[in-house]
Amino acid sequence: MASPSTSKKSKPKAQKDVPWSVLVLDDPVNLMGYVTMVLKRVFGYNEERAATLMLEVHTTGRSVVWTGAKEKAEFYVQQLHSWQLKSTMEKAV
Repeated sequence: MASPSTSKKSKPKAQKDVPWSVLVLDDPVNLMGYVTMVLKRVFGYNEERAATLMLEVHTTGRSVVWTGAKEKAEFYVQQLHSWQLKSTMEKAV
């Protein structure tokens, strides 16, 4: 009987350690320059990095813009939403 409770305790810890990715999704509303500016402000990226990510969003429909801890990913998604960017998060591959 001790085994199931032990495995339950270790499972949530393992899930916490899984990195999460923040994705920005393409939308028909926001201009490319605006998306670049938001990426610079939210993540502190330089112009070149922000523009590269923005172009990936524009050409492929989405871009992984950050990967790390779940709580920080949730924070970044919230920040992107406050700037009216379509974004989400998913477990990193």
